[in-house]
Amino acid sequence: MRRVFAVAGSALFLVLAPGTVAGLVPWCISGWRFETFSVWWLPLLVVGGALGAAGAAVLLDSFARFAIKWLGTPAPVFPTRYLVITGLYRYVRNPMYIAVVAVIVGQGLILANTRVLEYGALVWLGFHLFVIGYEEPTLRAAFGPEYERFCKGVSRWIPRLSPWSGDQGEDTGDKIAGATGE
Repeated sequence: MRRVFAVAGSALFLVLAPGTVAGLVPWCISGWRFETFSVWWLPLLVVGGALGAAGAAVLLDSFARFAIKWLGTPAPVFPTRYLVITGLYRYVRNPMYIAVVAVIVGQGLILANTRVLEYGALVWLGFHLFVIGYEEPTLRAAFGPEYERFCKGVSRWIPRLSPWSGDQGEDTGDKIAGATGE
C-alpha cells in the first residue's frame, strides 16, 4: 500500500511543483512563442532542446526512484524512509533542482526569450537559498555524520565525473536510514 501512495504522491508532486515552476510559469512568461527565427538561433535551439530533454529525464528518474525504490516522495509531507544517495545522487546532491533549472533554461534558449532565462536564474537562486537555509540543516540534523560524509564526497551543484561510492569505496546508499525528501 505504501508503494501506491508513494507513486501517487510523487506523480501529484511532480505535476504541482516542477510542473508549475518549469512548465506553467515559463508558459505564462512567454506564451511559448518564439522570439526570433534568425540563423544564430539554431544552435541555441539545439542546446535548449538537449537541456530540456535531459532535465525532464532527470526529473522522471528522480521521482521514480523516490516512489518505487525508496517508497516515498520528494515532498517533505511524505518523505522516503532513507536518505537517497543512489542513482544520480551519487554524482550531485541536488539533481532535481538542477533538472528543473535545465528545463527552464532549455525553454528560454528554444524560445530565445531572455525573460524566461532571467526567471531560470531566479529559480536557481531560490533553490540555492532553500537548500542552504532549510534543506541541508534539516538533513544534517536527521542524518548527522552520514550526511556530512555524503556532502564531503558529492557537490551541491557541480556533478562529479564518476559516481561517489562512500568512504570505503562501497555504495552506502542502501545503508543510510532515516526520513527526508530531496
